[in-house]
Amino acid sequence: MESIHRAVEVVSLGVSIIGAVVTIWGVIEAVVGFLSLKFSRAGKDEIAMSEFLRQKLGAHLLLGLEIFIAADVISSVVSPTWNKVGLLAAIVAIRTVLSYFLRMEVRQTRQ
Repeated sequence: MESIHRAVEVVSLGVSIIGAVVTIWGVIEAVVGFLSLKFSRAGKDEIAMSEFLRQKLGAHLLLGLEIFIAADVISSVVSPTWNKVGLLAAIVAIRTVLSYFLRMEVRQTRQ
């Protein structure tokens, strides 16, 4: 039974790391895109490009949040006490609200 707990913890940690990588990757892409937009000499449409960068960053953040929720659910499977379930419910609720508003923001920039 201990090996199952350890395996689930490792899987949960791996999923959390993947979520962090996705989020960090999106932030790095957005920063590099923003800096290249600001320092480029070409006559690009800055407003359209910055909206595109916001949309890409929002998509990465949404995916990262969903991956973090999955990691929390996986980690709660190991030892589902009422405290952990309550904490998980609060975390999922907060992240779901954040995801909802981020998704609305991304949809609005597409229109």
